[in-house]
Amino acid sequence: MAPGKITIVPLMVSILGLLILVSAQTGDTAEIFRIDSESENLVNSSESTNVAPFTKSETSDNWIRTEHSIAEEPIETDRDSFTFATSTVGRGRAMVETAYTFIENRNVPNTNSYPESITRIGITDRFELRLGWNYEAGGGGSVSNADAGGDEEAPRKKYESQVSYGFKLALTKQNTWVPESAFIFQGFTPTSGPENASHVLAGYAFGWKLPNDWKLDSSIRYGTEVQEGDHFNEWAPSLVLKVPIVKRWHVHGEYFGIFTDGKAINTNAQYFSSGVSYLLTPNCEFGVRQGWGLNHDAANFFNNVGLGVRF
Repeated sequence: MAPGKITIVPLMVSILGLLILVSAQTGDTAEIFRIDSESENLVNSSESTNVAPFTKSETSDNWIRTEHSIAEEPIETDRDSFTFATSTVGRGRAMVETAYTFIENRNVPNTNSYPESITRIGITDRFELRLGWNYEAGGGGSVSNADAGGDEEAPRKKYESQVSYGFKLALTKQNTWVPESAFIFQGFTPTSGPENASHVLAGYAFGWKLPNDWKLDSSIRYGTEVQEGDHFNEWAPSLVLKVPIVKRWHVHGEYFGIFTDGKAINTNAQYFSSGVSYLLTPNCEFGVRQGWGLNHDAANFFNNVGLGVRF
């Protein structure tokens, strides 16, 4: 295969294999919702032995309930929309997300981006570490959640890859009008391609769970970028409404913009996107999203397909 020539077949085969693995590991999804009764049995069992039990007033029982609530809460990935989730993966849990993105650019070669992998590891209930890697071929930027970039169209086709690293911190839980919120910080270092300068991204997301399980989230992110020696800043606001339609199915509509500051020629790319996601199990989500550029600075169209698995 010529360098940079992308085929979706290996990606889809990998996703199918991962789905089969998850199904084999999880079995009947109803098992996930029996943790509470098993935890109760564990407490009762400890009372009948010489091991000192944890009482319901002690921290350990709260830990059992926390694990129960995390297990029952369906997975919420960052890759499902440009706006990253306001939740973290949870203490002792891990999440792997991967995706493929095709971008139809206006005046330069189209972009193919994969595997957009990110591994999220829960250190505490509020704090997670993140490590990822991605390869990109084409003339435009990214419209994935992993980066703020998206509007810089290079005049020639480029082949580049980068590793990402950082953390996410949950800040507040929803309480009436106080939103659930989180802060994210990530660094990006090239591993191949014409650029060799690292850059950073910082973002704040907040949102509310509405009646009927609707969810309204918003975010603002700031990132540093470099293109052919031109160092500049990027700002990316976004707003997304997520709506459940039937059991396990969700749809969303989203606006996001990517605005440069300090660039030789500043750009103002704006998009509208829609998407649908399906919960194969409470710990596995498959989703598709597509979007359209709203002005000349944005790409014509993009399509993204991906998967998230929680362990």
